[in-house]
Amino acid sequence: MRHLNIDIETYSSNDIKDGVYKYVDAPDFEVLLFAYSLDGGPVECIDLTRQNLPFEIQKAIFSDEVRKSAFNAQFERVCLSKHFDAPYYLDPSQWRCTMVHAQELGLPSSLEKCARYLNLAQEKDTAGKNLIKYFSVPCKPTKANGGRTRNLPEHDPEKWQMFIDYCKQDVVVEMAIAERLSVLPVANREWDFYTADQRINDRGVALDAELVESALYCKDVKMDMLFDELRSTTGLDNPNSRAQLLPWLKTHGYSASGLTKADVQKELKTASGELKRVLELKLQTAMSSLKKYEAMERAMCSDGRVHGLLQFYGASRTGRWAGRVVQVQNLARNYLKDLDDARNYVKARDIEAVEILYDSLNDTLKQLVRTAFVAEGDKEFYVSDFSAIEARVIAWYAKEQWRLEVFSTHGKIYEASASQMFHIPIEDVDKELRQKGKIAELALGYQGGPGALKQMGALEMGVAEDELQSLVDDWRRANPGIVQFWKDVQTAAVKALRTRAVIKLGSLRFKYSKGFLLIQLPSGRQLAYARAKLEDGDYGPKLTYEGQGDKAYFTKQETYGGKLVENIVQATARDILAEAILRLEKNGYPVVFHVHDECIVEARDTTIETINELMAQAPDWADGLPLNSEGYVTKYYKKD
Repeated sequence: MRHLNIDIETYSSNDIKDGVYKYVDAPDFEVLLFAYSLDGGPVECIDLTRQNLPFEIQKAIFSDEVRKSAFNAQFERVCLSKHFDAPYYLDPSQWRCTMVHAQELGLPSSLEKCARYLNLAQEKDTAGKNLIKYFSVPCKPTKANGGRTRNLPEHDPEKWQMFIDYCKQDVVVEMAIAERLSVLPVANREWDFYTADQRINDRGVALDAELVESALYCKDVKMDMLFDELRSTTGLDNPNSRAQLLPWLKTHGYSASGLTKADVQKELKTASGELKRVLELKLQTAMSSLKKYEAMERAMCSDGRVHGLLQFYGASRTGRWAGRVVQVQNLARNYLKDLDDARNYVKARDIEAVEILYDSLNDTLKQLVRTAFVAEGDKEFYVSDFSAIEARVIAWYAKEQWRLEVFSTHGKIYEASASQMFHIPIEDVDKELRQKGKIAELALGYQGGPGALKQMGALEMGVAEDELQSLVDDWRRANPGIVQFWKDVQTAAVKALRTRAVIKLGSLRFKYSKGFLLIQLPSGRQLAYARAKLEDGDYGPKLTYEGQGDKAYFTKQETYGGKLVENIVQATARDILAEAILRLEKNGYPVVFHVHDECIVEARDTTIETINELMAQAPDWADGLPLNSEGYVTKYYKKD
């Protein structure tokens, strides 16, 4: 098969931060430069402001006999689809993304940082950011530039030549990265998943534009009302200013040093009079959760849909998807019983009715964010969610028989866990014990201790602090198979690094290759830990590797048995979801997006039972894993 490596430079008045689909939706979008290498030959760059692409290259872009590669290939593919005014997006099955390959190996996801991390002789031209700012986005009209709003090649021929060189260099660097990574190739099945992912992003999902616009209108009106009251109560010109508001609060008995949500909520418990009212108003003005409506409005394309909501392999190692544009992975939950009425009141912009009938406008709008995603025309959403998939997967790996029996029968893992922990019949588990079983299940599966219980909210759920360690001990005694699995995974990883041999642990394989600790899953995919090594620790050998830190750079990370088990379990759950997505797509049920372990299909004339059944089929490599999926049918997305 022939190979075409590509990098392009573009112009659009739409902001790339709102996603590539919205970016190309601008009427002034155009591809400026097209740099390429055909079959590993010298890199050429076509200036599309002066000439057309050679026919051979145009033919290659559309040919299924030519594999196209780029770093973040979605950008090139979507932009070129628009450039050629194609009736459909270019077929993603013909494309390979070098960024995805880097992410699978736990490497940086930017071209520049990845090349630097790999110590390549070929480095990205760092002047590119300024050149992109000059040629690829609108410029501010000034007297000096004659009032123009866009810089063209003729406005600075020298910079334009630098831009051409920059574009060519990106192809050189992308090819060098691809060559370096080729010794640890991506499995073919992953490219099947990538293709399905790209088609889901191409498809997009419809938005209820009326609801989005009305929600933003209500928010703006309410904000004006709140700030008017804040100004009249405090006498401040700008009560939104921390520098102005904090001194006023201090003179009225406010003791906290900051104005975080937690600070304000704590002070509210004892505040009274004007101070109490101002703090209440301050909380109401913090409508950050409503920014998703703004993101929806910005990202909605001319087809009434928002595209590109999910990034394939957004999470290194586990390979789970990451939310993009609107961040569907962290939408607020809804608990209003009459969502239809609430949506109608907001669409009618009846703020008074919303505040009389519901808790608050802010809270109501927050709950309605999900419902802005709607099924088009006479179609409906079929929403199907895996039940406790991580708990099922870890039980399967650890061969924790009582748990497997629970999941093969009634599925009540919280009650069953409490029954095992406290040695009582499951029918005697009351609400309090179920709560303890639940918090233990959520916090302790990956070698967590009392700190993990606290982080999961055990104290807020009524568990006494002096009970935490006994809860940990009870859970571990009830799950000896899982405790042993943590130890076995730790031992296998250490042995693989020490001996450089392939270490087998059930259906898992641990090995060291090319500087990476690799853990092969039953699916065939490998989890990669870059520059993995052993160091002396307080309790024996310590596993370290390099990965993304809190900041934008790579740092040394530590890991251990329980953390590796978490990666293995979450990665396996991801692979099961990916297989389910492929199965749905192949059976004619188009997925419009997915959230964690839940798929949203937009279709007509089917049943949720059909979708659930397709979701819950275990892949061939997961024999004996008891899966279950439950769901509902709706015209708009919600949490049922």
